[in-house]
Amino acid sequence: MLSRHGAVVSSLRASLSPLALLVTLHGAKAQAAPASAPATQEAPARTLTRPDVLATSPPATPAVQTIVPIPVGDAAPKKSRELPPLVVARVSTDPVPTLSPATFLDTLRMADRYQAMVDAGGWVPLPATLTVKPGGRDPAIPALRKHLALVGDLPADTPASDVLDAPLVVAVKSFQARHGLPETGLVGRQTVAALNVPATTRQRQLSASAARQIGSNFAYGDRYVVVNIPSATVEAVDHGVVVRRYVAVVGKPDKATPRIEARITDVNLNPTWTLPVSIIKKEIIPKMRKDPGYLARERIRILGPGGVEVDPTAIDWSSEKAANYTLRQDSGLENSLGQVRIDMPNKQAVYMHDTPSKSLFAREVRFHSHGCVRVAQVKELAGWLLEGTPGPNGATSTWGPIEIETSIATNERLDIKLPKQIPVTFVYLTGYATPDGRAHFRDDIYGIDSPAVPMPASQIPDVATTGSIGPKQALKAAPAPAVRRPAVATGESFLPPGLIPNRPAR
Repeated sequence: MLSRHGAVVSSLRASLSPLALLVTLHGAKAQAAPASAPATQEAPARTLTRPDVLATSPPATPAVQTIVPIPVGDAAPKKSRELPPLVVARVSTDPVPTLSPATFLDTLRMADRYQAMVDAGGWVPLPATLTVKPGGRDPAIPALRKHLALVGDLPADTPASDVLDAPLVVAVKSFQARHGLPETGLVGRQTVAALNVPATTRQRQLSASAARQIGSNFAYGDRYVVVNIPSATVEAVDHGVVVRRYVAVVGKPDKATPRIEARITDVNLNPTWTLPVSIIKKEIIPKMRKDPGYLARERIRILGPGGVEVDPTAIDWSSEKAANYTLRQDSGLENSLGQVRIDMPNKQAVYMHDTPSKSLFAREVRFHSHGCVRVAQVKELAGWLLEGTPGPNGATSTWGPIEIETSIATNERLDIKLPKQIPVTFVYLTGYATPDGRAHFRDDIYGIDSPAVPMPASQIPDVATTGSIGPKQALKAAPAPAVRRPAVATGESFLPPGLIPNRPAR
């Protein structure tokens, strides 16, 4: 089937532009595909494995986001399947990775530097309502200058002034970039809030993040992927440089995305989704009690022993017996995993994937998932991961945007195995330092760093939600863990930088 598919694509490539090729292929499929009854169980996935000979592939280019169906002949027009334009929040274009082999020691040294700032009294808070546009004047500007000079955003020899002048605007943008804020140069509510976080808190974020890197065995390699949970971003790193950075949606505070180290093994096109038991109990059963047609509309099948499909009317929805069955959502645009899943086997059963709910990518605060990581422009990320992987026509072909879209258009599940697995890690760095001597900070969205009032037992994450978090137990307030300082002169050694191995939820 793949060879015949490849012949058609190769023939059309010679005479049509990429966009025309997509439209032609999709139109032909719409004309030729006969109607069929829904399958009673999940169809087996096609799997492409590494051939004996691999061809060198050119770098992937951004994947096409949509295919527009075109009515053929006298057929009745179908409802458009075109995806709306993707709108995403702005993310940094800094090529320096969040995590590298140097991050542990760099962050440890930065924690010492911030401790010195704490010992010296820190910085003076600014008025919470302060708003100054570039060129504006305010009595609080001198305090702002002193703060930015202290943390390295403004040269110490910059002339004093109460005006937000050009050099100070550059310094404000540098501060905003280090804190994951929009780089506007305007001093407003968000920027002031970040400026007013005490030096003691910033030092604690750095020392706690460094502590979480102790004990890791993460194999960076030439190419690897980093998800920094507090940043809600995904970085594709190639030879020490971020070549792609994507907006992401990560777990809610009560359904936290776990810290993991794994390897990406496959890219799944048109994935199905098997619902976790916790979602069946907490969401599906209550919905079916109120709306018996819910599963049918969402294209979710109930499978019993041997994969035999079970009629929803045969289930007693007044009980929790439905949790004894497998509930699986069919492939398609409405699938909760979208059109692409990035497989990375791990004990927590989390992964990266597409989503039909793309509006969340436009938000500055993106903590809404059940624990997995949703990635904007995930097809482009898939293309990067598949560089060097033989395409649908064998060793001489590649997985470019057209090949990915054409395979998705078949609506058949396809598992593409990477010839070389790519390391991936989910980290929780609220404070970290980069080799250029800058400290970066993000909000402690899960409340891991800060000593606080213990979380009520009712709000502790449930392990059954994603299978990624340990059993419930009461949280105890505790200061940031102490981190040993490097003793290079005495030859003291450290565990490799990275993450603490998986622990039960606190």
